[in-house]
Amino acid sequence: MPKGDPFDALGNSYRRAIVELLAGKPRSVQEIADRLPISRPAVSRHLRLLNKAGLVADEQIGARRLYRLDEDGAEVARKYLSQVWGHVGTGFRLFAEITKPAKARR
Repeated sequence: MPKGDPFDALGNSYRRAIVELLAGKPRSVQEIADRLPISRPAVSRHLRLLNKAGLVADEQIGARRLYRLDEDGAEVARKYLSQVWGHVGTGFRLFAEITKPAKARR
């Protein structure tokens, strides 16, 4: 179970950019840093937070550590959003039906 909140983790634009980069393929810290206007140590800090939130995972391959999106962590966030927006959609539909003009209800 992730120890961090995925939505807090995604509240930073650099972390969102990292997630978008990792959506394409696994990457090393250096590959990520080369594409962003932040330092390698800053990328590492962001990756630690994303990892703690369950959004990314890492794997040692030879001398390199590659980071990738963690599908399980992303699924938890997706389910939460689906649940919340499902309730919002139901509430909106009920509100729309209740507030229809009398002529439209017939």
